[in-house]
Amino acid sequence: MHTTVKKSPLKRLMNVVLESRDADFWLQKVNPLWSVEVPLAKIVAKDSIAQETVSFTLKVNPHFQMGQAGQHHPVYVTVQGIRYERSYSLSKIDDQHVLLTLKKVPGGKVSTWLIEQAKVGDIVELGQPFGEMTLPKTTAPLVLLAAGSGITPMYSLLQELIQSQQITDQAVTLMYWVKTQADAAFLTQLQTWAKQYNNFKFELFCTQDLPQAARLDQSHVALVEQLEQAVVYACGPSGFAQRAEQLFAHAQEIKTEAFSMTLQDTADTGFVQITLTQSKQVLSIAKGQSILVSLEQQNIKPKHGCRMGICNKCACHKVEGHTQNIVNGQQNAEPGNLLKICVNSAQSDLVIDL
Repeated sequence: MHTTVKKSPLKRLMNVVLESRDADFWLQKVNPLWSVEVPLAKIVAKDSIAQETVSFTLKVNPHFQMGQAGQHHPVYVTVQGIRYERSYSLSKIDDQHVLLTLKKVPGGKVSTWLIEQAKVGDIVELGQPFGEMTLPKTTAPLVLLAAGSGITPMYSLLQELIQSQQITDQAVTLMYWVKTQADAAFLTQLQTWAKQYNNFKFELFCTQDLPQAARLDQSHVALVEQLEQAVVYACGPSGFAQRAEQLFAHAQEIKTEAFSMTLQDTADTGFVQITLTQSKQVLSIAKGQSILVSLEQQNIKPKHGCRMGICNKCACHKVEGHTQNIVNGQQNAEPGNLLKICVNSAQSDLVIDL
């Protein structure tokens, strides 16, 4: 069955007269949020909510598609004339507004610009939602493990549980690790929810305040009753996510996301050849280094997004060769796999469909 999608009169006219980007240029002279098809958002409020952590209230245009709670959205900004893409978890406020919360990353161009220079009235471009850490379709006990900026998808999930009243039927535990209490985002709201809802338990662990809390270990597993029946989500640096996978392996289900990479120690040295079938190029790249980075160093610009192995924008078909995941050390010598080039290195000569 063929379905015809009707375009608005304005969009039909603009498509006839101008290319979309040209049309956007003139539309945004009237209203900076107007666009033929690009999801745009205007910063309408900027609030510091923790140490080097800021929440932006964004007013979105009609082209924006809100993802499910826990998903991420690409955010595009231009810094010193260069366009950058980063992925952040957004929280829905209402049909026209979302909350973007981020922590300053040392050396991070985008996070530094947003926190230090972005101001009310600025426009950012948003992308389509992605990610699998969404609410489970079950009322099994839910355990949320967050470290640092990993709290943002967990906050979004909790918001959805509370707004839908599912929190009254489902036991939820949040364990949140930060360096100091000053680094804890959403702390007042989380403490309020813990008092308000009997099914919600909240534990904050400050690893550099006195007395120092332990990092994620077996003692935290012991806090979860009937782990085999629980669904566990973990988000934080890659080392934290890996540790969660190990400790909570006996859960009914576990999903993890890492927002930064702690590379595995390898003794890989030397170079291998990589053949790019689409562009018909054969290059020499270093073993043990991200394939994406290696190609970029040779002025090849593959499509990519989050650079963390989550969004799949960089994924391509591996025809043959041996690769290693530089986050978790997993080896893969099978031909015909889908390969995320941002988090994999070549361990042998490699042929990929790029």
